[in-house]
Amino acid sequence: MTKLTMGPRWVSNNGKDLIVKPAASVNSHSPKLKIHLEIRSGKKVTVITGLLTYGTDRLNTIAKELKTSFGASGTVKNGTIEIQGDKISQLKLWLTKNL
Repeated sequence: MTKLTMGPRWVSNNGKDLIVKPAASVNSHSPKLKIHLEIRSGKKVTVITGLLTYGTDRLNTIAKELKTSFGASGTVKNGTIEIQGDKISQLKLWLTKNL
């Protein structure tokens, strides 16, 4: 197969075009989730940002579920969820399953 110089088409050896579907578009309005670790007073805090569009009630519900799942304390402040301890890998797994 040889690729045409322009467009998403491929030409097979028998001369028929093979159409390649474009990649699915990403919703530009979806929240951009960011997880990072901060050290405050010598203690680690995992912070989840980028969920402002979820609203306070939903953030509180998510934080409550996270605290219960991880056995850690935490809070919701200014549209961010803070969970005590280094929980980045656990959070990534939980968020991909539940959000």
